[in-house]
Amino acid sequence: MKTYSLITGASQGFGKAMALEFAKREMNLILVALPNSGLKKVSNFIEQHLQVRVHCLEFDLSFTESCYAVARYIETHNLPVKYLVNNAGVLSRGLFSGLDENYILKQIDVNVMTPTLLIKLLLANLKRNAPSGILNISSMASFFALPKKQVYGGTKAYLTSFSRSLAKELKPDNVSVTIICPGGLNTTTRLCYQNRLMGWVTRQSVLNPEDAATIAVEALLKGKAMVVPGFINKCLMVLDKLLPEIIKDKLAEREINKLPVST
Repeated sequence: MKTYSLITGASQGFGKAMALEFAKREMNLILVALPNSGLKKVSNFIEQHLQVRVHCLEFDLSFTESCYAVARYIETHNLPVKYLVNNAGVLSRGLFSGLDENYILKQIDVNVMTPTLLIKLLLANLKRNAPSGILNISSMASFFALPKKQVYGGTKAYLTSFSRSLAKELKPDNVSVTIICPGGLNTTTRLCYQNRLMGWVTRQSVLNPEDAATIAVEALLKGKAMVVPGFINKCLMVLDKLLPEIIKDKLAEREINKLPVST
C-alpha cells in the first residue's frame, strides 16, 4: 500500500507549493485547509496533472475537534501516513494592546495547539510507516524579539523548541522531525507589497514559496533537524550572535515600523 503525505494549510501559498512539490515526487497526499479556501481546486489539479491520489479535507484547524476529525478520517480510510507537514498558521502584526483577544487565542490555537495535537494523534501511524518524518513550519521570527510580532514570534519559538526536543525523542523510532525557519515569503499579494516596503537586507531575505518548498521537502526527506533557507537568512542568524542588543533593537524597530499596524 502506497503511503501518504499530510499537509495542512495546503490551499494556497507555501502549503500549496509544498503540495505540488510532494506530488512532483509521486507522493500521494492528504491535504487539509479551511472550507471554501480553494482546496478542492488544488486537489483536482494535482490529481489530473500529476497523477497522484489526493484526499481533500476541509476543516478549520483552530478548533480541537477538527484535529480529531482529521485523525478519524485517516483511521477510517486506513491511510498510512509517512510524512506530516504542519504548515497551517495565523499571521498577525500590531501592538499587543491593540490586538483582539479572540484573534490572539485563535493564533495560539492554530500555531501551537494544532501541530502539537496532530503529531500526538498521528504518531502511532508515523511509527508504523517508519522511516517517516514530521516537517514543522516555523519562522525566523522564532529567534528574534520583534515588536508588533510578539504573539506570532512566541508561537513560532514554541514550535522551534518543541521540534528540536521531539526530534531527539523520536530518533530511536526512526521518525525524523525537521523544523524550517524561513524569513519572508511572497505568498499573497498583500505580503508581496509589504515585503517590498522593507529595507534592502530584509527584501533580499524574502523567498518565493516554490523555492522554499523545494528546500523544505529535501530537508525533510534527508531527515535534517533544522533548516534556515536562504543565504541572507543564514547571515542574519550569525549577525544576531555578534551584534550588541542595542543595535539589534534599532534595526528591528526600523524594519517593523514600516509594516501596517492592522492584523
